Amino acid sequence: MTIKQSASLTYRDAGVDIDAGDALVDRIKPLAAKTMRAGVMAGIGGFGALFEVPKRFNEPVLVSGTDGVGTKLRLAFEWQRHDTVGIDLVAMSVNDILVQGAEPLFFLDYFACGKLSVDTAASVVGGIAKGCELSNCALIGGETAEMPGMYPDGEYDLAGFAVGAVEKSLIIDGKSIVPGDVVLGLASSGAHSNGFSLLRKILEHAGAKPDQDLGGRPLADVVMEPTRIYVRSVLAALAEHGAAIKGLAHITGGGLLDNVPRILQPGLSARLQRDAWTMPSLFQWLQQNGGVADSEMHRVFNCGIGMVIVVPADQAQAVSATLASHGEQVYNLGNIVEQEPGMAQTVVV
Repeated sequence: MTIKQSASLTYRDAGVDIDAGDALVDRIKPLAAKTMRAGVMAGIGGFGALFEVPKRFNEPVLVSGTDGVGTKLRLAFEWQRHDTVGIDLVAMSVNDILVQGAEPLFFLDYFACGKLSVDTAASVVGGIAKGCELSNCALIGGETAEMPGMYPDGEYDLAGFAVGAVEKSLIIDGKSIVPGDVVLGLASSGAHSNGFSLLRKILEHAGAKPDQDLGGRPLADVVMEPTRIYVRSVLAALAEHGAAIKGLAHITGGGLLDNVPRILQPGLSARLQRDAWTMPSLFQWLQQNGGVADSEMHRVFNCGIGMVIVVPADQAQAVSATLASHGEQVYNLGNIVEQEPGMAQTVVV
């Protein structure tokens, strides 16, 4: 019996282009090289990346965080805005580990797609490298996964992982916060990477177009503005003011109402003044066009405040001045008070 020989199949026939993957690595290497810092022993190209904890730490505690970009990616696909979502990816993790006083050391990314577009992936990773530069964090490794049939053409998903270090004696845990302390807020750059399922619903409901005007800028530019990275300014304030910074809260999913309580002990509440800051035009537009209640706005979006810092009242001005000198817009949002019966741990009055 004669067995008929079929054509020899390749990985490319199955939808995976190894050559494209190699080309992407070649594009990524110079981007990652710009993020290198002391401590990197082996980066992109090996099976594992090596990093030596700086010897200036006496009792280093490693702090890690992981996150993605969420449904903001759907707008990146629709509007072909791939160059800034990488900054979002880095920002969400490094801002998270920053709140415990950690200095970000290195970052790894995961990029998954159905069919690899080298240009799109390189644009995304270019944003990741930019985010790492802004946070003095080494892009030390990552993974690109081409998985035919798992994602539609033109779409991808992102995940990131950051590791930082803090002296054990300098970990910020909010335990020293007491009534009378001042709550400072650092301005956000926009919606950052949270609340986009509701944001996209409002865009659809309003029939919004990416090129329409919003506060003197195209709506797409305002909506896709990358998440602000607070690492350099907050680390500078920590270096200058030390224990005066009692608590830090990254205002991510859950907004002001759910994130500030994460650093408060039972029996305490943050009373924020509604008129202490003006909601940026993006959030005003979203509230008006979506008919969103104030409480929902404060629980879903950052509403213009991306980081909260709790300090003693007599240190508030000095800490604010340091943060402002490093480029932050600082607001005095309110005070820490004793929690009354039935009172939430964060109230906006």
